[in-house]
Order: sequence, then C-alpha cells, then structure tokens
Amino acid sequence: MNSQETTATMPKLISIVIPAFNEELNVWNAYERTKEVFESALKDYDFEIIFTDNHSTDGTYVELEKIARKDSRIKVARFARNYGFNNSLITGYRLAKGHAAIQLDCDLQDPPSLFPVFIKKWEAGHDVVVGLRPKRQEPALLLLARKFFYRFLSRISEDNLVVDGGDFRLVDRSILDQLREIHDATPYVRGLVSTLAANQTSFEYERSKRAHGKSKFPVIRLLGLAVEGIINHSTVPLRLATIFGLLIATLAVLLSLGYFVARLVFVDFMPAGFATTVILELLSIGLNGIFLGIIGEYLGHIHRQLRDRPVTVIQRAINLTELDMKYVTMPRSRGAP
Repeated sequence: MNSQETTATMPKLISIVIPAFNEELNVWNAYERTKEVFESALKDYDFEIIFTDNHSTDGTYVELEKIARKDSRIKVARFARNYGFNNSLITGYRLAKGHAAIQLDCDLQDPPSLFPVFIKKWEAGHDVVVGLRPKRQEPALLLLARKFFYRFLSRISEDNLVVDGGDFRLVDRSILDQLREIHDATPYVRGLVSTLAANQTSFEYERSKRAHGKSKFPVIRLLGLAVEGIINHSTVPLRLATIFGLLIATLAVLLSLGYFVARLVFVDFMPAGFATTVILELLSIGLNGIFLGIIGEYLGHIHRQLRDRPVTVIQRAINLTELDMKYVTMPRSRGAP
C-alpha cells in the first residue's frame, strides 16, 4: 500500500478544545464524556482533547495532569496568568492538530452527545457549524439583554455573525490555519470565526444544567465581552459619535441664533436664561464624556494591537511537542512553575 492510500484510509482527527478556569470538579467528567462519545458514536474518528488552563487557583491543573499522564491524547497548556476566555480559546484553536476542532465548555452545559451532529454537517461541506441556543435557563432580564445584544451586533456588524450562536461550534482546518496567522490582541473569537467562514451553518439545541461549580461569567464580564464584540466587528459607534456630534453642534448654533434674535426683539420680556444655559452645558458635557469613552475604547484596542504582545504565555505544557507549540508563546524556562 502506497503512502497516498495509507493517508486516505487513516481516520480523521477531531480536536476538542476545552478552556478551563477553576474547574477541578468538572475536568474528569468532560474527559470521560468526550471519550465515551468517540468510542461509541464516532468510532471512525480519532480525537485529541486540548485543555487550556487559564491559570486556575484551585486543583484544576493537578487533575488535568493526572488525566494527561493517563491518556496521551490529552494535551494540557497552563497559562502564566489569567488572559481571559477569548485568548484561552484562540490558543486552544492554534494548538489543535485535527482536521476540525470543536469547542466545549468544561461544565458540559453543551453536551458532547451532539458531536456527531456537528461532524455530519461538517462532512456535508460546511466549514463552520454553530450550535444555536434560543432558550436559556437564565433570569428573564438577562435573557432579554442577550437576545437584544446578538441582534443589535448582527445589524451593525459588517461580518457574518450568527444570532443566538454561542461558542459551541465546529471549525474546519482551513479556518484553524487562518487563526494561526491572524494576530488580534483582543480577539472576539466567535465573531472572528464567523468572519472567516465561507460556508457556515447552524442548528438549535437545548443547554443542560451546570453539574458543578459556578459560572465564570458574571454580568460585569458579560458586559465586557459585549463591548469587545461591538468594537471588534463594527465602527458604527464611532460613526454615531460623529453624527450626534454634528447634530448637537447644529442644534447649538440654531439655539444660539434663536436666543440672539429673541433677545433683540423681546428685550423687555426675555428671561436671563440661566437654567437653559446650565441644561445645555450639562448635556454637552455628558455627550462629550460618552463620545470620548467610545473613542477611548477604540484607541485602547489600537494601543494593545500596536504593542504586538502574545495573547497568552504558556507556563507549563503536557503532551505538547515543539511543533505543536510553534504558534503559541512559552517562556525560555519551560519547566518553571
């Protein structure tokens, strides 16, 4: 059998990328459930699991080390500090060697049993397959805010973003290769993947309840992710700042002319206008503060991009070779704690 025939008969490799932060109670279950799916429903595929430990402060890395020593298909990268969810995820994608990669949350609210659905749609020719979450077990106000944000971002973005789509998705090798070449200091990964997709599809599913631990995304962090999504995929806020600025400037000129004419015509009846002046000044100060804040956010992103620093630094690695680490950063003292 020649090398081409051997390559053709080799099973395709699927990379499962699992970001983890303080998930010592969930990592074993994530590993066992993933392995169970491949050993039962996906026997014709090989798999690897890439855990990116975002500098957990509990026993997550200790448990991951046990799993990786037991099974060489398990790859572990522990970061030098907490770099945030999106940086953790894009590092996992860059470490992936598979023909495709599926991102999975460690808490298994996104069930591994759906892997065959992703792979079937991928084999049909789609380069990105997104799991849609139209229903969530969340407070009504937060659920409403999510729905509004996804639709708002989709409207103002120039990219092919998926409404109600989460991070539970399959990404083809062609896009994984592009993610290795793109340097974005503040990546919004789900938007970036959709931007690179040429033939994207989706399907709906219901999320399960979290088995252990608490969510790592309180409202303040969700707001931060929302800001990242808007800034990374739209310049509309800057344009709105310009438009509103021009409107306010025009209104101020018209009001000034109106007060000037009124003062000349109704000299005996025109009030001093103290209250009006104060209101206009406060309005102007408030708008200036909002617009400067918007501009500052974009300038901050430009500043971080120009510094050209790595999105993550890997402190420790298990079952990862020098070739695997080509597209990520690790300090010279590779074994340093």
